[in-house]
Amino acid sequence: MNTKSHALCIAALLVGLTAPAFAAFEPLPLQPPPAPPDNPPTAAKTALGKQLFFDPRLSVDNTLSCNSCHDVTGNGTESSSVSTGVGGQHGSRSAPTVWNAAFLSAMFWDGRAKSLEEQAQGPILNPIEMGMPHKEATVERIRSIPGYRKQFAEVFGGTEPVTMTNIAKAIATYERTLITPNGLFDQYLRGDKSAMSDEALAGMHEFENLGCVRCHTGPAFAGPRNMPRGDAFVEWFPAFSSRYDKEFHLKDDLGINQGMLPRPHAGRWRVPSLRNVALTAPYFHNGSVKTLNQAVRVMAKVQRNIELTDEQAARLVAFLTTLTGQFTVQNPPELPPDPDTGEKTK
Repeated sequence: MNTKSHALCIAALLVGLTAPAFAAFEPLPLQPPPAPPDNPPTAAKTALGKQLFFDPRLSVDNTLSCNSCHDVTGNGTESSSVSTGVGGQHGSRSAPTVWNAAFLSAMFWDGRAKSLEEQAQGPILNPIEMGMPHKEATVERIRSIPGYRKQFAEVFGGTEPVTMTNIAKAIATYERTLITPNGLFDQYLRGDKSAMSDEALAGMHEFENLGCVRCHTGPAFAGPRNMPRGDAFVEWFPAFSSRYDKEFHLKDDLGINQGMLPRPHAGRWRVPSLRNVALTAPYFHNGSVKTLNQAVRVMAKVQRNIELTDEQAARLVAFLTTLTGQFTVQNPPELPPDPDTGEKTK
């Protein structure tokens, strides 16, 4: 984490401890943030990115697509503790939802990818995820498909339009369209005071008073809106030791601190978005907590050293449920025919 990110985290910590209501809640914008200058969106690029996102031919054995772990026909995840990669392999971290990833300043649980374009390449080349051995093999696989060659030429131009960079740019362009605005909370902030129930409103005040806004702020509830692109908004987790450390294996993986010697007392992680959190169980980086009610209890204890009552937990869950937005239906696209069989794939 650079000095600027560290300063923002410290400032948020101090404000959260002294004035819980510091956060000016913001509705999720109706449009995604601007794309990087070197990857302007077009309809054709978005359509190409959607095809690539759904295409299992980006995996070494033609079995897994990006959508396999980030199912955009549903909640944008695989809804399992950890995802299953090629050959039945399993990683150690849960797949975050891809919905609203456009609003994040950095990607992955540890914030190591500075953009959606950078993130899009990671799973393709990861040996226990999609398993492609190197960028050249990925490019050759896509270049061998006549339909893709034509589309890449139309979208990107140039003498060699099929590149790993352009594959990632297309996928990222599609992912930026995956936003879920206009949840009940957003409707409330935009003036419809009947959009939230009394219990949800009480939960919103609990969220402030307990200091949850110290980290979960901004329109995505993942950090300040003004975080520089590429800078991860990170926090220590767990901040307090508790019985939950062993029960949910919270210190087995230390995120950004993993592999550091001497071993830190806790991990550091990019603060995840709470948008659609009611739909994205199981929770935390390792998918160890199965319900949202349990997740808020764990968070209150390990981050604020507070034991929630049943009533407080229920109110927080009621509030968090209002962060569920409106999803646009994502029907699987028709993919370019396979060059060997000529068959079209969905």
